[in-house]
Amino acid sequence: MIAALLSTRRRAALVVLGVAVATIGGAWIFEAMGFAPCELCLKQRIPYYAGIPLAAFAAIALQRGGEGAARIALALLGLLFAAGTALALYHSGVELKLFPGPSECTGALSKAGSFDDFRSSLDKMKVVSCDRPALRIFALTLSNWNVLISAALAAIAFRAARGR
Repeated sequence: MIAALLSTRRRAALVVLGVAVATIGGAWIFEAMGFAPCELCLKQRIPYYAGIPLAAFAAIALQRGGEGAARIALALLGLLFAAGTALALYHSGVELKLFPGPSECTGALSKAGSFDDFRSSLDKMKVVSCDRPALRIFALTLSNWNVLISAALAAIAFRAARGR
């Protein structure tokens, strides 16, 4: 019975690991194809960067009999991806113009008052807008997809941490 439970938890940790690696890999591929990420897109990657080694740790801990450490890691994974879901929901709302996004990547640029301001505004022009999605896949933006993926990963991790 315990072996089956650990096996299930280990599978959950490996699923989270695999999906997280595939998701961040997909983001890098889109970036390499010329779809530059905005500031919010980059922030949405943080749970993946933290979650990948944490999921690997949980899987290894379960393989070595460290159920307690793995349950804590899985609960932390759930929290990480729940936060990722919230950030992706926020970004989706910014894209839909439901609420304002960060001033660094939404709205229009203001006029430059001096040459230094002008030079500074040129740097800002390289910033990708957070409120205009550059890509849609099956009618969903990448932040919309991230809501679904992050929520699924959070649910898997929380369920495994609880032991179901």
